[in-house]
Amino acid sequence: MSLIVETGTASSTSESLCSVADSLAYHSARGNGTWATITTTQQEQALRRATDFMELSYKSQWQGLRVNNTQALDWPRVGVTANGYFVLSTIVPTPIVRACAELALRAAAGDLLVDTTQQKTSTKVGDIEVDFDKNSPQAVQYPSVVALLQPYFGLSSKLVHKVIR
Repeated sequence: MSLIVETGTASSTSESLCSVADSLAYHSARGNGTWATITTTQQEQALRRATDFMELSYKSQWQGLRVNNTQALDWPRVGVTANGYFVLSTIVPTPIVRACAELALRAAAGDLLVDTTQQKTSTKVGDIEVDFDKNSPQAVQYPSVVALLQPYFGLSSKLVHKVIR
């Protein structure tokens, strides 16, 4: 089944925020040769999983609103500004497409949404004792992806991001 890519039309059938061609160009320009070694079907599957991850992880952080209530994905959106400029509601911004390509590379290697626990700081065998690092994240984080997406997040997530760092 061929990948249905959101191009800014607010389609009700879109499956990915990035095309195979765009992902190949992105990774090739960055020397990520591994991406080109997997089949087109595997690339399409990874792009779907990357888009799913973005939809689940960032849905509540995006600025603005979906263009309509029947579109399949969170982009395109209305009422978005990034870096001081209004974002057209007829496009998927390049950083969103690039973030999807970045996540797809990771998705090709394994799950993006993995079950996690806090990191242990110590373990004691006699009388069994385990201490957890209270500052360790409980989920996998992708700082390079968040950096790409940050201009498209709403004000509240920008404040939280700055406080956490």
